[in-house]
Amino acid sequence: MISVKKTNATDIDFNALVQALDDDLKIRDGDDHFIYAQFNTTNTLHHAVVLYFNNQPVGCGALRQYSADTMEIKRVFVYAAYRKKGLASIILNELENWCKELHFNNCILETGKNQPEAINLYKKLNYNLVPNFGKYIDNYNSVCFKKVL
Repeated sequence: MISVKKTNATDIDFNALVQALDDDLKIRDGDDHFIYAQFNTTNTLHHAVVLYFNNQPVGCGALRQYSADTMEIKRVFVYAAYRKKGLASIILNELENWCKELHFNNCILETGKNQPEAINLYKKLNYNLVPNFGKYIDNYNSVCFKKVL
């Protein structure tokens, strides 16, 4: 059984998942990890979701307001054992719907070149490549996307 809980960055399950995400990214990003880590603090995340599979937290994602009409998707993660089951798509769908409920028209996000699975997922879900934005403008390893809701 799959369920999704709307929460915030103080949620214990969300924080455990974010720690697992950070552990994974330390390996993928190597020496560049600490550059990205500064952009991925959770203290400004007021909208987060945790996905449960058979009552176990296995995935998460969050939103941060970027501008008056745009939310930035942050901290999307699914444990490796639960990947390729469509769970990340469920998380993104929940986040997109939440954006609409909050009257935002766009979602943007950044991922790294060392995350080809994420890049393929975002393309599959109709996110369009855009020039790097904000803190990622000069980052050679960033890949940025946007989706009009």
